[in-house]
Amino acid sequence: IFGEHGLDSDGQYNGTSELQLERMSVYFNEASGNKYVPRAVLVDLEPGTMDAVRAGPFGQLFRPDNFVFGQSGAG
Repeated sequence: IFGEHGLDSDGQYNGTSELQLERMSVYFNEASGNKYVPRAVLVDLEPGTMDAVRAGPFGQLFRPDNFVFGQSGAG
């Protein structure tokens, strides 16, 4: 979805089409400095999966308060 909207891994718009910006607010919020962050709440029963998301290439774009997790898994 980042690529479809012309965003790089830092959340900066580098696209070439106004069409990419047209529905940006469906999936992203504009943060300070022309940076876009995902409109998402991530939920899981254990923190390990959230750590994997944070360590991924787009992990720094998610707001820390949008991670909701328990302290023990289901298994």
